[in-house]
Amino acid sequence: MLATVHEVLPLLRCPRTKNTLQQSGDLLITYDDATGRSIEYRIVGGMPVLIDFSDSVISEEVAVSGKVQSPIERRSYDGIKKFIRHLLSPHKKSTRHNVQKLIEELTSTNPQSRLLVVGGGSIGQGMEPLYQHNSLNIFGFDVYASPHVQFVADAHHIPLADGCFDAVVVQAVLEHVLQPAQVVAEIWRVLRPNGLVYAETPFMQQVHEGAYDFTRFTQSGHRYLFRQFDCISSGAVDGPGTQFMWAADYLARSIFRSVKAGKAAKLAFFWTQYLDKLIPPNYAEDGASGVFFFGRKSQQTMTPRDAIRYYRGAQ
Repeated sequence: MLATVHEVLPLLRCPRTKNTLQQSGDLLITYDDATGRSIEYRIVGGMPVLIDFSDSVISEEVAVSGKVQSPIERRSYDGIKKFIRHLLSPHKKSTRHNVQKLIEELTSTNPQSRLLVVGGGSIGQGMEPLYQHNSLNIFGFDVYASPHVQFVADAHHIPLADGCFDAVVVQAVLEHVLQPAQVVAEIWRVLRPNGLVYAETPFMQQVHEGAYDFTRFTQSGHRYLFRQFDCISSGAVDGPGTQFMWAADYLARSIFRSVKAGKAAKLAFFWTQYLDKLIPPNYAEDGASGVFFFGRKSQQTMTPRDAIRYYRGAQ
């Protein structure tokens, strides 16, 4: 179940200093130990905005003047558009399986687990069971306000206390941050000992969300990104068939300079995503559209040589 803003307030910390915060009206205030000066963060529309704007792609002026709205247009779909969207992007079997496994792991050890969703402005594909489960307390943040988050923050500096969460989910987010390793280090910090992380990140996928798209990972690179975690499972979320469908979309939109042409091509080749069922895992990982990692917080760190030995592709 989704937590409230009131429930998250005791866990919030200054993103710069990690000091505790005190509320004063529409401000959250702390002090810089080095200078003794106060640091203030605004509460906009009841939503704490805890971003160090000196180290973020989000500007304070844009965030506050726009009432902390998303810099990217978030479209809603209904009717035939909703049907077509589902046809082009059905729920992934691997995501459903991994989410169920995450729920089982959490509820078997702590019947009232805290789970943090990084980039939780919208409920990610296949993540609905997390929000529907009565034994999970879901906390979320994003760089914009939405009904699914309790505060606004930049994942490079997560404004939360150390070791306060049992699990973290970060789906389709790490491609949109400038320093993925820093974000993963912050995830490690806010997790309790043996805490769980579940991540999905694109590999062979074209640019989306324009200027806010930065990075891609192979399966091995994604594993090494989470090198301070023990691997429970990992693999391809979508294989080469799905990647081919995306390629058809962007080839058509590039030739005809038209997003509509791209969508038409994607619809024409939507069936290729189902070929992923015929592809062995090692081939799927080499040509994956996206990859996942499910792991547990560890005190051991994967070495560079371990990353080479980890490779499980078909080459």
